[in-house]
Amino acid sequence: MQRLKKHLKKHKKGYLISIAAMIGSIGLDMFNPMMTKLIIDEVIKKGKMEIFPWALGAIVGITIGRAVLGYIKEFTCDLTGTKVIADYRKELFNHIQSLPFSFFDRTNTGELMSRIKEDCDTIWRAISYGAILLAEQIIYFIVASAILFYISWKLALISLIVMPIIAWLALDLEKKIGETYGKISDQSAVLNTTAQENIAGMRLVKAFAREKYEIGKFMEENERNYHLQVEQSFVWSKYHPKIEFLSNIVIVLVTAAGGYLVIGEEMSLGTLVAFTNYVYMLIWPMRMIGWLTNMMGECRAALEKIDRIFIEKPEIQTPQDKIELPTIRGYVKFEDVSLEYHGARVLHNISIDAKPGSTIAIMGTTGAGKSSLIHLLGRYYEPTEGRITIDGVDIRKIDLTMLRKSISVVMQDTFLFSDTIEENIGFGAPGLAEEKLIAGAKDARAHDFVAEMDKKYETVIGERGVGLSGGQKQRIAIARALVTDSPILILDDATSALDMETEYQIQKAIESQRGRTKFIIAHRVSAVKNADEIILLEDGHIVERGKHEELLALRGKYYETYQAQYQGILDTMEVIG
Repeated sequence: MQRLKKHLKKHKKGYLISIAAMIGSIGLDMFNPMMTKLIIDEVIKKGKMEIFPWALGAIVGITIGRAVLGYIKEFTCDLTGTKVIADYRKELFNHIQSLPFSFFDRTNTGELMSRIKEDCDTIWRAISYGAILLAEQIIYFIVASAILFYISWKLALISLIVMPIIAWLALDLEKKIGETYGKISDQSAVLNTTAQENIAGMRLVKAFAREKYEIGKFMEENERNYHLQVEQSFVWSKYHPKIEFLSNIVIVLVTAAGGYLVIGEEMSLGTLVAFTNYVYMLIWPMRMIGWLTNMMGECRAALEKIDRIFIEKPEIQTPQDKIELPTIRGYVKFEDVSLEYHGARVLHNISIDAKPGSTIAIMGTTGAGKSSLIHLLGRYYEPTEGRITIDGVDIRKIDLTMLRKSISVVMQDTFLFSDTIEENIGFGAPGLAEEKLIAGAKDARAHDFVAEMDKKYETVIGERGVGLSGGQKQRIAIARALVTDSPILILDDATSALDMETEYQIQKAIESQRGRTKFIIAHRVSAVKNADEIILLEDGHIVERGKHEELLALRGKYYETYQAQYQGILDTMEVIG
């Protein structure tokens, strides 16, 4: 809530203008019943026709004035609310960008999308017109009550006798609606996630003919959402008719009691009509209070959900006593590094000495800890024990942005944006020269298939454009890493979707970049055999390490992998021999 207040304060000028226009409009509206009283008592009953044009002109002037002020109020309030929520949403998005990998490991995309979109829209409705409308109705109620007591304290008491009951009902309604909306918001996040995952994985769904299953899963979540919406409607229907009945019964009581006073000549007919008009200024706030409290309740629930994200703090930050490095050469050392994740030991006492320009290959079965090891280098996670240094400096002392800009990564799960090929390749190198972009694409063996497209590097790929094969996506991702000037290059199973020939050509291009320290995670021996050091991981332990020939000579796990992958070729060579 404090963050929202900060943005409201920043744009308070717009709200002050809107409030001034609102007060002016209310002030003019307070004269309308008096003009009606004047026309009834002086013009109709006493026949003073000379007053009529003046009174009618006043009513027209009041109407025009209220229209102008109402426009100013609505426009400035909506505009200001839009600016506030734009800043608030930006702060939320920036905060999400700062959160660590561990946050995204436990938080699904659908939930975050609900917070950024639906919940922010709910807050926008409250601050754009809900809050100002609530304030307007409160002012109407207070001023109209004062005037009613001035006209007739007896009728005023009759008018206000049921108001505390209405207020109590409205507050109870707000509480119940707030609880229900919280459940609806949570379920909306689940529904969004279910739909998003299904649409993103549509090819897989169709490939396994699982459409009915996915429809059933979506319908199940949609049914829960439906029942929650019905629950909210039930709460609303339980309270709203009571509020409406009590609001309308006031008019009946005032008309009956006021008619008695008019007959007894204690009050003029015009005064009773004016009094009744002022009573409507009490009734209208009472009728709206349920809707407005409902809106405020939804806003409060949305703020609480977003605050849960803001409570999350970046676990990994640049230290205050950071060490400035003029350049990074790429000398990487892991010194007895261990990692625990969710209570499980993932890595055990890992030590690696990667000199500038060297190539370190990491192999192992699925779940051996290969990707976890590399994630530590970019400080996506922090080691539980030991330390990692670059050029002799603990990476925890290096500016986080500088550290990550010094590393180019091809992730295991290839991700490309729905944008042009040029933008995807140049993602890590803004302002990249065309010749360097093409050179990177050629090294990654992506240039040939891109050149065959109608718009070449301007071709939009992804959901809004051309679909690419798994191998083409990997080549674009490799090109994205190669075009940067970062001294450290990480390839996490980057060629798994490529054929052997393409993989060999890309390896040659990578090996030619002698000034970069390279970490290659792979399952194929062909991808790692030329590395300066090959490390085999098993259950987070280094079980073998050395060059290709050294590991073959050991006749251990690396040798077994080599035999399994090259058995057919070796058998053929023996036959030929």
